[in-house]
Amino acid sequence: MADARPFEGKRGLVLGVANRRSIAWAIAKRLADGGAQLAFTYQGDRIEGNVRELADSIGSPLVTSCDVRSDEDIARVFSEVGEAFGGELDLLIHSVAFAAAEDLEGRFTDTPRDRFWMAVDVSAYSLVAVSRAAEPLMEKTGGGSIVTMTYLGGERAVPHYNVMGVAKATLDASVKYLAADLGAKNIRVNAVSAGPVRTLAARSIAGFGTMESIVEERAPLHRAIDAEDVAGASAYLLSDDARNVTGTTLYVDAGYHAMGM
Repeated sequence: MADARPFEGKRGLVLGVANRRSIAWAIAKRLADGGAQLAFTYQGDRIEGNVRELADSIGSPLVTSCDVRSDEDIARVFSEVGEAFGGELDLLIHSVAFAAAEDLEGRFTDTPRDRFWMAVDVSAYSLVAVSRAAEPLMEKTGGGSIVTMTYLGGERAVPHYNVMGVAKATLDASVKYLAADLGAKNIRVNAVSAGPVRTLAARSIAGFGTMESIVEERAPLHRAIDAEDVAGASAYLLSDDARNVTGTTLYVDAGYHAMGM
């Protein structure tokens, strides 16, 4: 019989919750239901109240702001996490991405240099930065698991995804190199590539509804994806059942990635 609380005693940090429809929240809820104790970060005053309310609902010991473009802020966050969890960390969920709205319209070719690097910094380098900060906390507990969120737009050109696709390609490569570096300390790094999920971030992508209908029409399973599907896959990668899985991208898109047309 499967363990009803597979994350009992585990401590995790969740980056990227915006509201209760967030993929990061679906993952957090799954982990908390499985016994994990979780800390949360938020970006900006606008969503602080949402994140605190959700975190309080599962008894989180820490909710703190984090600017992932600042190494000093990341260092502060992980110092607070270390204090909350006795200097140890088992799980890290990275669900952070950003590109300027105007760069998700028109031509990728017209992306200005400063906004190109901003998208890569927030969406990809942030994984490197937080993984580096998590390393000593995870090493102290004998290892850990890191999961990030990616998308097929990093492998293929998707209309209106533009610079975010380039950022996701960078994220995908970073997962592999982080896995290679951190494996010696029993720290696993994986990604989940989800199909279209109706989240706050999805609303900024022009033609999102069209993307959703195309995936449902052409995917082998002919059905939509929701945040709970992504949470289940992420929970597997974060669990001890996946102890020999690292450097991997797990697709949760009803099989759409396997199709040529």
